[in-house]
Amino acid sequence: MIQTRFTEVFGVRHPIVQGGMQWVGTAPLVAAVANAGALGLITALTQPSPEELLREIGRCRDLTDQPFGVNLTILPSIKPPPYAEYRAAIVESGVRVVETAGSNPEPHLPHFHAAGIKVLHKCTSVRHAVKAQAVGVDGVSIDGFECAGHPGEDDIPGLVLIPATVRRLGIPVIASGGFADGRGLVAALALGADGVNMGTRFLCTAEAPVHERVKQAIVDGDERNTELIFRPLRNTARVARNKVSVDVVRMLAEGAQFAEIRELVAGVRGREVFRTGDLDAGIWTAGCAQGLIDDVPTVAELVGRIVDEAEKLMEAGLPALISR
Repeated sequence: MIQTRFTEVFGVRHPIVQGGMQWVGTAPLVAAVANAGALGLITALTQPSPEELLREIGRCRDLTDQPFGVNLTILPSIKPPPYAEYRAAIVESGVRVVETAGSNPEPHLPHFHAAGIKVLHKCTSVRHAVKAQAVGVDGVSIDGFECAGHPGEDDIPGLVLIPATVRRLGIPVIASGGFADGRGLVAALALGADGVNMGTRFLCTAEAPVHERVKQAIVDGDERNTELIFRPLRNTARVARNKVSVDVVRMLAEGAQFAEIRELVAGVRGREVFRTGDLDAGIWTAGCAQGLIDDVPTVAELVGRIVDEAEKLMEAGLPALISR
């Protein structure tokens, strides 16, 4: 078993985190991840209300007696969700881990820490990770340029970003972006991280609540099958390459304003992709890790083989390679 500062502080068996994915981080997947010994995260804002979030947490508890957490992504918007009410629901639920993402988590930390909740904050740059540590988070998840979703605007790949972050922090660091197997876990540990975060790899598992055509598209795809949308708006997002994402990139490059693409990138359309398997129905998130994925295992199979491969590589594989 691979023990790190992350497993000790956050109370899980394996140094692996399932990313908080919109529409995907629901009880069946999260419970499967928890039962496999990794940290599963329910995505709070996938639930339409704080009351629904409480029910989803209860549903997850019916499926596992292992620790799991909740992702709360805090973003500025014209009509923001009732974040304080979602936060209160998380505290009331009794979960012991929260992943925050987006805006500064500082206003929420006193509430979470008073309830004994450990906070893992997702960052895309060293400077933001340093700030997160300064305001009191318990760990940082650092997103390299390879990641799905929002990689920030600095375009720093994980090979540099991970050790650059680790050297500045004294709290556990989780590496995110491009991780899908035991080799990646060993590489992250060698770079100084305390574990890995995986989104696309968990998206392509038997328990993930998405259509089988989405999973097959990930298996069939490679590391080039993504697009970086919203770059001219300085809100870059890495998503799967399809007709919609290609059109969005082209339109923005030609000078379109957000209002002209709003309908194309609406979240409800992306949800339809996962529900119906129509890969061109909207924008859906996937990372460069597609190039490392060639099957759809159960979560237990996936976590087991990642840990087994990593342990074997650390115990025997690397010495064998070095002696050649």
